Parts: sequence; C-alpha cells; structure tokens
Amino acid sequence: MSINITLPDGSVQEHQDGTSGYEIATGIGSRLAKAAVAVTVDGEMWDLHRPIEDDAAISIVTDNTEAGRHVIRHSAAHIMAQAVLDLYADAKFAIGPAIEDGFYYDFEVDEPFTPEDLERIENRMAAIIVEDQSFDRGELSIEEAMETFANQPFKREIIAGVDADEGVDGDSVSIYRNDAFIDLCRGPHLPSTGRLKAYKLTRSAGAYWRGDEKNPQLQRIYGTAWESKKALDTYQTRLEEAAKRDHRKLGAELDLFSFPQELGSGLAVWHPKGGILRRTVEDYSRRTHAEFGYEYVVTPHLAKADLWETSGHLDFYRETMYPAMELDGGEERPGQEYFVKPMNCPFHILIYKSRGRSYRELPLRLFELGTVYRYEMSGVIHGLMRARGFTMDDSHIFSTETQLADELQRLLDFVVMVLRDFGFDEFEADLSTKPDKAVGEPDLWVKAEEYLATALDKSGVTYQLAPGEGAFYGPKIDIHIKDAIGRRWQLSTIQVDFAQPENFDLEYATNHNTKERPVMIHRALLGSIERFIGILTEHYAGAFPPWLSPVQVTVVPVADRHNEYAQEVADLLGERDVRVEVDTADDTVGEKIRTAIVQKNPVVLVVGDSDVDNGTVGMRLRGEETEERGVALADATNQIAELVAPPR
Repeated sequence: MSINITLPDGSVQEHQDGTSGYEIATGIGSRLAKAAVAVTVDGEMWDLHRPIEDDAAISIVTDNTEAGRHVIRHSAAHIMAQAVLDLYADAKFAIGPAIEDGFYYDFEVDEPFTPEDLERIENRMAAIIVEDQSFDRGELSIEEAMETFANQPFKREIIAGVDADEGVDGDSVSIYRNDAFIDLCRGPHLPSTGRLKAYKLTRSAGAYWRGDEKNPQLQRIYGTAWESKKALDTYQTRLEEAAKRDHRKLGAELDLFSFPQELGSGLAVWHPKGGILRRTVEDYSRRTHAEFGYEYVVTPHLAKADLWETSGHLDFYRETMYPAMELDGGEERPGQEYFVKPMNCPFHILIYKSRGRSYRELPLRLFELGTVYRYEMSGVIHGLMRARGFTMDDSHIFSTETQLADELQRLLDFVVMVLRDFGFDEFEADLSTKPDKAVGEPDLWVKAEEYLATALDKSGVTYQLAPGEGAFYGPKIDIHIKDAIGRRWQLSTIQVDFAQPENFDLEYATNHNTKERPVMIHRALLGSIERFIGILTEHYAGAFPPWLSPVQVTVVPVADRHNEYAQEVADLLGERDVRVEVDTADDTVGEKIRTAIVQKNPVVLVVGDSDVDNGTVGMRLRGEETEERGVALADATNQIAELVAPPR
C-alpha cells in the first residue's frame, strides 16, 4: 500500500506504507540523510526511523537547527543519566530535559557531585557512545511502568501523576530504551548513542524536586551538546566571554548594585552610580512614552484578595505570588487578605473603571514604572536577570476593536525604535498562543491571535509560533534581541486581551450612545528595568554608550595646583548636563587615568599648567590609545555635549 508524503516545498512523493523519515531523507540526498536527526509528521516530532503509515506532511529535522539541537541535547541527557546509574548503583533519577544551549538531569545521591565525578561520568558517556546503542521507543501500561520503575520514586510519582510531558498519557506510558537503560519519555531521540558527536558536562548544583523547597533537594548535572566539535568550541568561547561580561561581576567592579544577603534572595540595592544609570533609563522611558501619547499613572504595591480573584491571578498565578497578608479590614470585614502585586494590570483596569468612558477617549494609554513582586524559586534566581522584586515599564491600552490593528502596528514601531535607541538591531519574535489554562471565549482567543499575526506580518519582523505559551488572559508577541556575543534575550511583550474587560465589566459609550467592551493591550517595552540593565551591562561589557554612562567625564588634574581649574572645567560641563567627576585622589596622573579607564568612563580630560594658562584640556576618548593635547575648552565642551546627548 502506498502513501502520499508532502514535503515542505509543497511537492508530493509516493512512498510505501511504513516508510521512515530517514528513508525519505536518503531519497532526497545523502547529505540531508547524514544531517537528519528527526522528522516532523503533520507538525509532530517523530523519531527518524519511526514508520509513517498514513498520508502526511513531513519535514526533515537536521542537526544544525534549534529543533535538531533539542533532539541532540535530549538524547545527551538520557546518555548522561545512563552513565550516572551505571556508576552510582543507588542513585535515583528524576527529570532531564533539554534546555537552551544544553541539558540537565536531576539525581538523588548520597553526596554532591564533584568535578572529579563529572569527569568519570563523561568518560562513561564516551563508552556508551562508542557502543552505538540504539534508542528504541516503546509503551508500557501504568502497572507495567510502576513495576519497571519500582526502585525509582521520582519516576513513580510522575507515572502516578499522569504527566504527559514526561511520556505518560492516560493508561499507557511512552518509554525509551537503550541497552539496559529505560526512561520515561515522549521523544524523539537520535537513532543511536553513536550520533552524539560533541558534548561537555559543565557543572553541578543543588535543585529541589519539582522546584519546590518543601521537596527533597537533588543534585543537578548540567551539560551542553552540539552537532559538531566546532559548534561546541564556538559555544565554549562564548561562555568564556559571557563570564567576563557577567553583570553581577561588573556590577560590583563598577559599583552599580549589589545583592546583600541580609535582604534575602532575588533583591538588589542600587549604589549611587547604579542609581544614575537606572534613573537615565527610566527618564528615557518616561520621556518617550509621553511623546507617544501615554499618560503616566502610579498605583499601590498591594491590594485585597478580591481584586486578584476577579483578575484570575489567584486561580492561574498564585504559586508565583507572595503569601497573603491578613490585615484588619475594619468592623465590616476583619481579617481581610492582601497580596503584594505580581502584576500592574488590575490597577490600571481600576483607573479605567473609575468613571464612565467615551469612545472619544480611546485609545487610552496608561503607563507606569510599577514595582512588582514574584516569589521565584531560589534555584532560578540569577542576579538582576531573575529577581523577586523588580520594576516594569508597564502600559495598558484600552481601545475599540476597530482601533486595535492600527494600535498594534504603532506599538511594534515603538518597540523597534526604543530597542534601537539602546543599541540593539537584530530582532525576532515569538507569537505565543492559547495555553491549556486560560480564561475567555475560544473565538476571542482566535481573533486576538489573528490580530497579532497580522501586525507582525505587516511589520516585517521575523517570527515563529510558540504554541501554548500565551498568558492566561490572552495571546502575545514576545520580541527577542541578540546581544554582542550572539545570545538571544526576550525583552518586549505585547498581549491582546478580550478577557479582562469582561471580567471587570469594562465599557465605553459609543457614538450611537450604546455600551461596548473595550479591548485591552498589555505591553512592556524594556520589561523588567532590573533585567534590562543586566542585559545592557553584559551586552556592553560595562562600557555603556556615553549617554547611559553613570560618569561621562573624568577630569584629572596633574597636580594639586590644578584642582581649581579642573573644577571650573567640571562646572562648565555640568552646565551642559554632562555627568562629570574630578579625581583629586593622592595618586599619580597615570594611576588616575587607569582608574577612569577601568571604570569604563567615556572621556578623560587631563589638565596641567599649559591648560590653565591657555584655557585648554588634554582629551582621551574611550577606546583611543592616545590623548589629544591642547584642545580648546569650548571645543571640548561642545564635542562632549554632543557625544553624551541621549537619543531623540
């Protein structure tokens, strides 16, 4: 019996029933077959050698794509788990997913893993790879699976919870076997262990089972895997560069911010120079929002439980909210529960609802630099990048449905303008669709997704679908940028929401004097201010553009007798809104210049006897090896003022 196979270019091939993705790839060309690691069948990822028994649309997944690397890393995680269980007979294994640029697996063992342990595990992995064991897919009943994993409590918990993400589906369990090693998994995997060409175990760390601090602490081994030794070497070079750029390290060296243990995990304090940097970013945000027709609002840090019940956060987001505080609500309702806010949106809704609204007021664009609090698990906290308290450049736009398309287009233009102003010029987007847990009518979700897709198509921004990754109240566009070393960061988000206006019974009066629901757009451009500054710090390796630099000019007097003139230079620059410091420390001129360079200040001005006599300065710009002597003070001032001027 023959079946019809539709290829990505729309062509149709006839194949025998039971053909595989590998056989189809081989028919197209040997180079494709060699690079193939999996196949998509009607949009679902399958093992390369799995028989295809019905007509289907397929595409071959190669090892140099993100989807292909996901398969490689998932297979590497299984091989690592097999190696650990071979070496540590009493180890219990939990979960081991592929993640961005790598993979991990969690284990319960008697002692934490050491670097020497990781070397032993790598060596055992090498032996498993040489054996070229095939990855074989199978299914077990729940009862059979419970027996198979009788000595593995974490696997039994997964099976009992019927977790489809781990290969459990109703009354059957999907497993993968290579040699004597068996694991729960949906797949797909590489055809065999011998296809793993380049890998490295990077580190181990503690991690709570299911990310819950109330559960047992496990040992997590991280690794990375790539399609070739060259790709692995490139990644390791990038890691070395990333370590030099780590915002936590630079934050301490440049005296920007710190994370005192006394405060608690995930909370930062901003030092004076960091405060200047942050204020500069926030001032830019306020100014540009005002120029684009937004109205600035301020809302409190906490609210009664009723508000979060109406918005749906208590049903869909409670595990990320801080526990309730029970406060005196007065004689009518003593013991009222309050929550600190994880989001600003319900507060902006209340501003909209504070009085009747007319179509003439729409679109109404509310903007706030609003601080929110989310109880992130300790294992995911990472400096400014993942914090428990942070400030959002948050906006909520209320519009008519007829205004929605234009407003979304305007928003995408705004996003690109802002990110370009901060020095980013490579953009990609994800269009995230309805998740399993969501509020609102299905037809409104479809409509919202169509509006977002149309806006992206018109904008020209490259995008891909992220099925099921939307917020619980609406689909969204996430804009990603690439930094100076090629890392991808999600920054701006735009979400279309038909549900919250319904939840809060929002209305506006039409020109026919009838009542209609507005559409709500949730939108952040920089996202978390803290995280954005962390990304900026790493992108620029601390050498911020002159307009962002906390100190823009350092004036270095050659001797004490030049201090007065140095201060006059500083005062003149200050009148032009230049951030300047005078270094009067008891150091040599060379030491003062080196200090300014290490602090990555954009301009160093040196003043000595001839400068005092002639009204000049010696000027060195960041990145230049030599100093330009005898620059007229007026010329230097004009050049510097132009250099440090903020965008627009």
